[in-house]
Amino acid sequence: MPEGDTVYAAAARLRAGLAGRVLESSDFRIPSLATADLSGREVLAVRSVGKHLLIDVAESGPGVGDTLSIHSHLKMEGAWHVHPRGQRWRRPAYQARAVLRTADHEAVGFDLGVLELLADPDAALAYLGPDLLADDFDREEAIRRLGSDLDATIGAALLDQRLIAGIGNVFRSEICFLRRVLPTRPVGEVDLGPVVDLSRRLLWANRLRSARTTTGNTSPNARMWVYGRHGRLCRRCATPVKRGELESPGGERSVYWCPRCQV
Repeated sequence: MPEGDTVYAAAARLRAGLAGRVLESSDFRIPSLATADLSGREVLAVRSVGKHLLIDVAESGPGVGDTLSIHSHLKMEGAWHVHPRGQRWRRPAYQARAVLRTADHEAVGFDLGVLELLADPDAALAYLGPDLLADDFDREEAIRRLGSDLDATIGAALLDQRLIAGIGNVFRSEICFLRRVLPTRPVGEVDLGPVVDLSRRLLWANRLRSARTTTGNTSPNARMWVYGRHGRLCRRCATPVKRGELESPGGERSVYWCPRCQV
């Protein structure tokens, strides 16, 4: 599932193929951007902010317009692929929402949950909490925001991007397990400093991995402690892992935990 580490890796791949190069063509396959044309604009930067991805493009010339950012969010199914021009796409063309071409590379955004052009992306995303993968990550602000509602569950708070940006459903379950706290425990009963530190370490360690792991083992059946392991034995205590639904930002989401290791 696309979480902060996935988006960071996508930005790194896009940066390698697009940054510093001029777009020879752009093709946005959604009605709101059907007439947008960014050809002739240089790609200045590609960056991730939490789960959001921004491709910053320069002004093409006098009177053409201000600098813009192509803002996308992968949601559940989205992906950006970048490859040499002429290479066969790895997903069906009907799923393509954006196609950006330079002289030698092509970037295709498939099934993007959000796709828009922003004149001031930093202002548009100012509501987000501290980005766990930012070089200037503000630990104290993250702790302050997570602790702003002491009655909220820690499981819900970790998914609230307004509090801390980058954590999704997979990392939420794994962080709670590693900190030995139930996802339903109130925030006011959780030591938030170690939770924030662990969250940053986990996302940072996975930001460029081809296979996400929280156990340190990249074998397909050994990557997670509890996520996706309902009914299987806990790797620590051999108690069957539980799965339930927890009210979270955006609605109820599945969460996994060990009833013995987590209290």
